[in-house]
Amino acid sequence: MSYRLLIVEDTPELLEAISVFFREEGAGIWEVCTFDNGNDALVSVSEESYDLMILDIMLPGASGFDICKAARKKGDCPIIFLTALGAESEIMKGYETGCDDYVVKPFSIRHLYAKSLALLKRAKGGNGSEALSCGAITLNSHTMTVTVNGKEADIKSKEYFLLLFLLENKNATLSRERILNRVWGDNLDVNDRIVDITISRLRTELGDASKQIKTVIGRGYRITED
Repeated sequence: MSYRLLIVEDTPELLEAISVFFREEGAGIWEVCTFDNGNDALVSVSEESYDLMILDIMLPGASGFDICKAARKKGDCPIIFLTALGAESEIMKGYETGCDDYVVKPFSIRHLYAKSLALLKRAKGGNGSEALSCGAITLNSHTMTVTVNGKEADIKSKEYFLLLFLLENKNATLSRERILNRVWGDNLDVNDRIVDITISRLRTELGDASKQIKTVIGRGYRITED
């Protein structure tokens, strides 16, 4: 499952940095659409549907406020304003226009990503359940939550997508190469050692259910019912 993300930012380097981070950290969850001006973004919002929007306010052409107002006429897609406008009056205007969160530059891209995931979880939480279960572990891909014996576990982003891949292939042995290609994509800065490290972190986060992830010597990993 993927979610459509709209990023509108007129600084090319920043637009690229955010896009790359979301694609790499999300491991396939985000279908990213970008614009560097408000007019093109406004047309896209009127014609397309998005699951999340990250909007600069000061843009060539239509402003982020204009884009937000157009989006609100269509629905309740989560919207984050990402802007250098940090005055209280501007922040209040942002929320009055209809944004769900307001981030002032300079900012942490990792923090922005965490906010985006939280908003997406909240927005998708009422849309039903698309769950994958194995033993004590249940992963709900709509709410992007993981429970162990019915109690929600604190699973970080990379570990979440690794667990998702394992659950999609329950009882099958997945090589480190396959995991690396799926979860990290074409990121050339990582090797299969990162798979072992992330598996270790995932086991810690799963607590009592950690034993369900089996190491298959010389071959990779698999998840089982017990």
